[in-house]
Amino acid sequence: MAPFLDASSFSTHQFVGSKSLTTGSFSSVVVRSAMQTGSPVASDSLRRRAAPVASASPRFASASPRFASASPHARGGLGGGGRRSTFREDVGHAAAETYLVTRLAFILLRYLGVGYRWMSQLLALIIYAILLMPGFIRVGYYYFFSRQVCRSVVYGEQPRNRLDLYIPRDNTKSSPVVAFVTGGAWIIGYKAWGALLGRRLAERGIIVACIDYRNFPQGTISDMVSDASDGISFVCDTVASYGGDPNQIYLMGQSAGAHIAACALLEQAAKESRGEPISWSATQIKAYFGLSGGYNIQNLVDHFHERGLYRSIFLSIMEGEESLPRFSPEIAAKKSNPETIALLPQIVLLHGTDDHSIPSSASEIFVGVLKQAGAKAKLLLYEGKTHTDVFLQDPLRGGKDQLVEDVISVIHADDAVAREKDALAPIPERLVAEWQIKLARQISPF
Repeated sequence: MAPFLDASSFSTHQFVGSKSLTTGSFSSVVVRSAMQTGSPVASDSLRRRAAPVASASPRFASASPRFASASPHARGGLGGGGRRSTFREDVGHAAAETYLVTRLAFILLRYLGVGYRWMSQLLALIIYAILLMPGFIRVGYYYFFSRQVCRSVVYGEQPRNRLDLYIPRDNTKSSPVVAFVTGGAWIIGYKAWGALLGRRLAERGIIVACIDYRNFPQGTISDMVSDASDGISFVCDTVASYGGDPNQIYLMGQSAGAHIAACALLEQAAKESRGEPISWSATQIKAYFGLSGGYNIQNLVDHFHERGLYRSIFLSIMEGEESLPRFSPEIAAKKSNPETIALLPQIVLLHGTDDHSIPSSASEIFVGVLKQAGAKAKLLLYEGKTHTDVFLQDPLRGGKDQLVEDVISVIHADDAVAREKDALAPIPERLVAEWQIKLARQISPF
């Protein structure tokens, strides 16, 4: 979860005259500003945001096969047999996306205003990143230069519809696959945030697809869920060409990504139970892993507001207060019919008990609701762990990575040979000194 914006830093008057911010009014403001920047991508993308968001699900069935036939070979995955993207091409793409996102961020900040707490949170984030920089540099080197990473595979037509693939060295047999949706407070999510997890799982024989998606204000929650669903569909359709086993596909999300992935999974199961056209089936997913996620958004509005994610901004991300139940997987599960619940895979929720960004009670309650509805669900709590300990600080320490071990124990549960290899797996090296990790943990704005 990103450091939240301070609620006390600005008022709704700073957004749109004297009116409270609404999804439509803020989107219109952003559209006008984006059009003034002269960015055709921003203008086209945001012009649609001014209109009420409609479900994009009908296009899934026809969209995925087209990308499935083109993308693996066009982008040249390690198993795709085509041309690999060059470092220069990836840098160019990253620069273009960074330019667009930066422009949108400044448009957003122009109406937010800047307050003391927001600046203190930003400063804490910068110091936090500097302290962990030795590890980030090494992971970044792996990300850009390893032959086992296939970056920016195109999976859809929308901005940021790309994913990164982390491929195991041993490709003598088909590998299990994890489709991973990264977090970022619905505002700063990016596929590269999953590089460390991707590397660790690939080293244990598992392909990882880190799915990027539009963030706010480039898109709102329905866009994010739509993008994630398209990415999952692409993985289901094409992973065999990268050496993946289409019968062993797992879905995982962290923080906001856990929420988005859960929304996509429940939405897909509901459509399937109603007999609507789908491009991937919930039954293709063997298990869902939700790390540090929030699943009842309606109950978290006040918590996020206190943490600095201003209510008006959050409601704009979620397309208004009336949409909160729709995008709350916990509420959706309560309302789901038995046919929908029966389509869901095993659900494993993981959460640190000292998480202040999203309290662990969010996962505890969701597991209870799922079990009551008849779903297969379990909860793993990490005592004393914060929002980023399990996902970032602990892996940078080296040694046994409890998150990786817990995920692998589910994926390799029925593979005796893989479990034998797991027992002999080398221990990951330390990437950051202990004093830096401990200090970063104290300073962390998460």
